[in-house]
Amino acid sequence: MQILQHFEDLPLSPEILRGIREMEFEELFPIQAQAIIPLLRGKDVIGQAQTGTGKTAAFGIPMLERLRRHDKHVQGLVLVPTRELALQVANHINRFGKYTSLRAVPIYGGESLQKQMFALQRGVQVVVGTPGRIIDHLKRGTLRLSTVKVVVLDEADRMLDMGFRDDIDYILARVPVDRQTSLFSATIDSSVMEISQKYMNNPEKILVSKDEIALPQITQLYTVVNPRDKFDVLCKLIDEENIKRAIVFCRTRHGAAKLSDNLRHYGYNAEAIHADLNQARREAIVAAFRNHRIQLLVATDVAARGLDIEGITHILNYDVPFDSLMYFHRIGRTARVGRNGTAITLVAYGELLELERIQALTKTRIERMEIE
Repeated sequence: MQILQHFEDLPLSPEILRGIREMEFEELFPIQAQAIIPLLRGKDVIGQAQTGTGKTAAFGIPMLERLRRHDKHVQGLVLVPTRELALQVANHINRFGKYTSLRAVPIYGGESLQKQMFALQRGVQVVVGTPGRIIDHLKRGTLRLSTVKVVVLDEADRMLDMGFRDDIDYILARVPVDRQTSLFSATIDSSVMEISQKYMNNPEKILVSKDEIALPQITQLYTVVNPRDKFDVLCKLIDEENIKRAIVFCRTRHGAAKLSDNLRHYGYNAEAIHADLNQARREAIVAAFRNHRIQLLVATDVAARGLDIEGITHILNYDVPFDSLMYFHRIGRTARVGRNGTAITLVAYGELLELERIQALTKTRIERMEIE
């Protein structure tokens, strides 16, 4: 079987290829190379893929190809766990479909219902939303799903972790049975399989192997430090590597807040996001980082969920994560859409065992670097 390598190799319409070219997408990531053709053919697909592996293109492009362009009814539905992901996925789908008449709208809590109602009334073909807000619109009669042809459950494991199982059942009960359904998840556990068995028809399983979790365009480095010297080493790294745009990861919200305070004290342009911040403050900080007004975003793993910001050159792991797989979630924030990036981990003596566990999960080398 021929292995597809480039978007140009796919049987896509000229308008959608034009949108893809404009985004400078050329080579296919593994999940894209394996999922797009079955989805174009109308098959149900289960895809195991981490954040940052190109799965939005893997489901978004075939969805656009399968919708009726001049029908203003909702034909595509993407369920996502967070508002950040809703915004990101809708934005990508709109960019893929820029030269078609197809449009996506994000629907999520925390934004005016009225504004979303107007967007739906004007007519859109794709709705990308969080389960709670989708149900709000269904109950108000401002959203109908009787014309949906394609459903995507994105980051299904996170939606289930966040308690959305009943909401997913409620929503999918209102979608035609003869639809195409795809499900994407970083982990395929029993609860994810239960959903797939209930709602999918003989799905094709695409499991991206663990060595593909770490993208080859990310240079991965680590340095062993005395815990007392971590902050000094971090500052030296930022200066010597001339780092202008990075996410710095900490294990705890207290650690993130303290580190960003210390960085600001020493003249660095840094802000922290963590669970103690209210949503408005958090969104303001993320927007400032997205618009290059902040150099260093200090984050916990929970706070960074769903973040997708282009142009991040470095991921700095101030603490090694508790969960080895979380390392790959973190470093996937750089090297987006085929660009190169660098991940540097500061490993205290007591964290060497955690580093070994991470090394065992991937065939990609994590090289040691020495810092005086």
